[in-house]
Formats: sequence, structure tokens, C-alpha cells
Amino acid sequence: MHQTTPIDLQRQFWNRWNTTHREASIQDVSLRQGDVVRDWFNALGRNDQAILEVGCGSGWLCGQLLSFVQVTATDLSDEVLDRAHLRNPQVRFVAGDFMEIDFGTKIFDVIVTLEVLSHVRDQKAFVHKLASHLKPGGYLMMATQNRTVLQRFNAIAPPAPGQLRRWVDADELQTLLADDFEILELFSVFPKANKGVMRVVNSRKLNLPIRLLLGTRVERLKERLGLGWTLMALAKRAGPVDTHSD
Repeated sequence: MHQTTPIDLQRQFWNRWNTTHREASIQDVSLRQGDVVRDWFNALGRNDQAILEVGCGSGWLCGQLLSFVQVTATDLSDEVLDRAHLRNPQVRFVAGDFMEIDFGTKIFDVIVTLEVLSHVRDQKAFVHKLASHLKPGGYLMMATQNRTVLQRFNAIAPPAPGQLRRWVDADELQTLLADDFEILELFSVFPKANKGVMRVVNSRKLNLPIRLLLGTRVERLKERLGLGWTLMALAKRAGPVDTHSD
């Protein structure tokens, strides 16, 4: 009789979650993250990148990254990736636990990973494996939930079975990346709150006339002040990585 393992529970959870939250529609916070990633790629000024997306979900971003040429994408959600391949056959989709996937000698120019860090068991090992698949001087483009904002200003349902959760704040993210990467940019995006005074500050009713007068300048100021739902980090691989270290 098959025994359900922790990774099986995670796979089941993410197949369900991505079907509902990524295949049905894309939330505004994810769209904002995608905008930042595309801006970073455009700033690099190259269209010959070999790209790996870790935790691609339904593959909604992969199709947009194809303009930068070679895209490999991986996720634990095997059922969702089967459908993603039908939508984007040019992308190489690899289903499985990223920590166990062997990419062989393949080294990438850029790795993109959106809201994955908080859902892995060993965050330091995850960051180290990301670095091991980047060429020297390669770029990491990461989004992860902003613990300060989620804990202080938002009421979040507890994790479901199979859902790992460990948010980090900006200082913790810097520490996690420091051994393997030089951080080039670190800021928050998408101010969002559903409790306390920040719920009022970020209310759509209050912000609509402000946005009509000032555009997105106030929202961008909140992001730079660290009040965004998501932390965005652009980092460069610092140097050789020992893939055989304990």
C-alpha cells in the first residue's frame, strides 16, 4: 500500500492551488512581479539568455519570457505542467522537486523564482542550489512574501496540509542570499493590507482619487518604504559554488 509522503502532500496541494489560482486567473500581485521581472530583463539588454524558472506554477510567465530565447521551467505540480506544456510547447517543462532535479551540466544565465522561497523546507540549501545552476555573473530574479507586511497588516489563513510556509523579512532575505550572491536591488512591491491602519491607507476608495491625480507615484513610494506584499531581489552570482558541500 502506497504511503503518502510529505512531498506527495505538497504535490497534491500545489496541483490544486495552481489550478485555482494560476490557471483560472492571475492575481494583481503576480502581475506586478511579472512587470518587475520583465523590466529587469529589458535592462540587461540581451535576447540570448538561457533562463530557468523555478516554481513556474501554470507557466503563466514562461510564455512572456520566451522573447528572451531559451526557457526551462520546473514545478512540483506535475498535472498543471502537463497542461502548461500544451499552452507553451517551446518551453522545456520539468516536473518534480527542485531540490532533487538533476539538470546535468546545464548552466543558466538567469534564474527566476516567484514566491517559492517561503514554501521550501531548507531555504539556505534552496538558495545554494539556485546558485549552483547559474553561470558566474549570472542573475537571480526572486520574489518572496514580505513577512513584515503579511504579519502586521494582513490576516492570512493558516497553511493547508502540504503547504509549507516560512516568510522572511528584508534583512533575513539579505542574509540568505549573502553567501552566494551580490544583491543589486532589494525592494517591495504591491502595497496590500486587510487589517489595521494600513487597511485604510491602502483602501481602493482612498487611493482612487490619489491615483487619478498622481498616477502610481504614491504606490511606488509605499513600495520603496517596504510596505509591499512582496520582496523583489535582483542578485548576481558572487563566484564559484561548491555543489558537493555538506
